[in-house]
Amino acid sequence: MAKTRMVVQFGMGTSIRSQDYTQAAARAIRDALWHNSLNVASAFGFPKEEMLIDVEIGVQKPEAVELAPLLEVFPYGKPTIRVVPGGLDIPKHDGSGVTVIANAAVIVSFDLEPAHA
Repeated sequence: MAKTRMVVQFGMGTSIRSQDYTQAAARAIRDALWHNSLNVASAFGFPKEEMLIDVEIGVQKPEAVELAPLLEVFPYGKPTIRVVPGGLDIPKHDGSGVTVIANAAVIVSFDLEPAHA
């Protein structure tokens, strides 16, 4: 397979009150995706379902992120998600918890291996 990177998108998401790392991560993915209208699949004659999507999420507590809800964010393509230490936890002024900030990098690639008949 000749996996070729076509697009890199970045996003940020927050969980202001509930301290939900999965929710913040999902919002970061949506931020990255929803600010773009990509036509690379149709431009190269590929079905959207063939998009190879690599996602890296940065949060302060990677172990608190559930992957299944994040995979549901993608309407098509073949996403894989890796969660790493990153993002920010901002303490609330009254000491009642933190605001969670997640960062996402979404990389869209295609297999551009030439077909040999």
